[in-house]
Amino acid sequence: MCGIVGGFWSQPPNNLEDRVNNAIFKMKSRGPDDSGVKFFNEKSSCVALAHTRLSIIDLSPSGHQPMFSSDKNFSIIFNGEIYNHLELKSELKSLGYKFNTNSDTEVLLISWIHWGKESLKKFIGMFAFAVYDKNQQTITCARDAFGIKPLYYESKNENFIFGSDINALKELKLENLELNWQRSYDYLVHSDYDSGPQSFIKDILHLMPGHLIEFNVASKLLSEPFRWWTPQTDKNCNLTFDEAASKIRKMFLDSIRLHLRSDVPIGTALSGGIDSSSVACAIRFIDPEIPINTFSYIAKNSDLSEEAWVDIANDYINAKEHKVYFNSHDLVNDLDDMIYSQGEPFGSTSIYAQYRVFKLAKEHGIKVTLDGQGADELFAGYYGYPGKRIKSLLDGYEFKAALLFLFNWSSWPGRSIFKGLKYCLAEFATGNFYNFLRKIHGDPLEVKWINSSVLVNAGISLSYPPSIVNSKPKRRLISTLANALTCKGLPSLLRHSDRSSMRFSIESRVPFLTLDIANFVLSLPEEYLISNKGETKSLFRSAMRGIVPDKILDRKDKVGFSTPEEDILIQMEVSIRGWLSKDIKLSFLNQKEILNEFNMFIAGKKKFSQQIWRWINFIRWYQLVVLDNASVKKSA
Repeated sequence: MCGIVGGFWSQPPNNLEDRVNNAIFKMKSRGPDDSGVKFFNEKSSCVALAHTRLSIIDLSPSGHQPMFSSDKNFSIIFNGEIYNHLELKSELKSLGYKFNTNSDTEVLLISWIHWGKESLKKFIGMFAFAVYDKNQQTITCARDAFGIKPLYYESKNENFIFGSDINALKELKLENLELNWQRSYDYLVHSDYDSGPQSFIKDILHLMPGHLIEFNVASKLLSEPFRWWTPQTDKNCNLTFDEAASKIRKMFLDSIRLHLRSDVPIGTALSGGIDSSSVACAIRFIDPEIPINTFSYIAKNSDLSEEAWVDIANDYINAKEHKVYFNSHDLVNDLDDMIYSQGEPFGSTSIYAQYRVFKLAKEHGIKVTLDGQGADELFAGYYGYPGKRIKSLLDGYEFKAALLFLFNWSSWPGRSIFKGLKYCLAEFATGNFYNFLRKIHGDPLEVKWINSSVLVNAGISLSYPPSIVNSKPKRRLISTLANALTCKGLPSLLRHSDRSSMRFSIESRVPFLTLDIANFVLSLPEEYLISNKGETKSLFRSAMRGIVPDKILDRKDKVGFSTPEEDILIQMEVSIRGWLSKDIKLSFLNQKEILNEFNMFIAGKKKFSQQIWRWINFIRWYQLVVLDNASVKKSA
């Protein structure tokens, strides 16, 4: 687990070495144990590869990066872990390859040399890496199937730069950062972010999950992103429910075993929900003797407190528990650091709970955690996507089954017939009717605190972010899960956890997210995931019987690392008013109206909305990242 940064410059600046070293410094928390830089000078141009290391597997100096092939033609920088590196190493040895280290990096490099892009589907792990092929004069950057590890890039004016962290990448940019207005509008008005290649910074892109790009040094051209893994959503599994549950049980336990491979101490983030409890309990099931350290956020004196569920799981596995509590003053003190470490704006203060959990783990000497991200998107968690399931049934003219499902689903806590009907109606709404429904739901295209004419004149589209495409009849739920895994949903959650964990030099592993598990789950009948009785994660709950306490598996609510956001923001009134009052001089943003609406909320004249957090997050992030960078470049 590390940070990577590098690029190609057709006419490198005189201070390139300083810039690269500054970029490495900005990522020091991603890799405090070692760092390395290599420059490849060709005539007037230059390729640079740089790496900062968090030592997890093979702690010796032999794991140093950049790492080179035996013939020195290939060089690699790698962020992530390949959990099945031992199995791949054995296979490659049988093919005649020799190894000089015990690191997974060397296994990745030789796999790439032997299999090329076909190696990507062989890896069980998380990765973002760059390989420089001197003979072919190419730099190839690849990202894992789910985007667990980040990779940003920019190709401009015959230069190409890439890196793990947007705050590091800006050190390599030759111009001031410019705000991406379209992404800013989508976030501020519609809470949409991390759903496509556009970042909040103009010209800097995300390499999307399951994609790779290739930059040709000779031609100075960047390829179009190539999608090396696409979720398949056709039903092609004929196992019974019990057979499928048995298979998932085995696949999940096998994944946990691989994710436990480490040369440093391991812990787990425990929220008390089904997903994190399953990870912790599976560890105990596999190894009755292993010490298990759990780390949990507890919302004291709140309906959102998960402490009772956390205690059930901890007692069941005899864990060494660690709990963290915080108040609004703590959030005020940590706000700038949290916002800066995330690199881009994000959705809610729940990220602070995650931030504090990883900070707690760091304080207790943990370098690796196993976490439950991805289970909701795989197994139809949250509310179970009822509209999608009902539409699938209606595709097959199963009207009675659809009606029965609606009634069964609505009988669970926090649900109702009215909510179910709203989900259904949204599935059939398109065009102007869809826009109308979003507006009456409180999500207008234009708001008072945005100067819409300024955006329109700049070519910004004032529209709702696109919904799922390629939704297959009778497989609407599965299509939505596939989209959530790689586009809208999971990528933002993985970004949050990556930045929060790496802020404290911790590797966050996600054993739910393997290609084998995803490919299998997406091939199943939809009713295996959300049952006809409205039970979410039905298959996974069944698979975990005997491993996880029944009390947890029978839960009908979901909270996770949620914070009592409304109470916290009210307590932060004075600080928030100060942040919102500082003019950031963006012509499309009406900060006077933002303050007016905030005051109405404090006075009880306006209903609470997460919009408040987005104002705070965006304005403070713009000050810390964009304006700060501009002032540094101006004074340099």
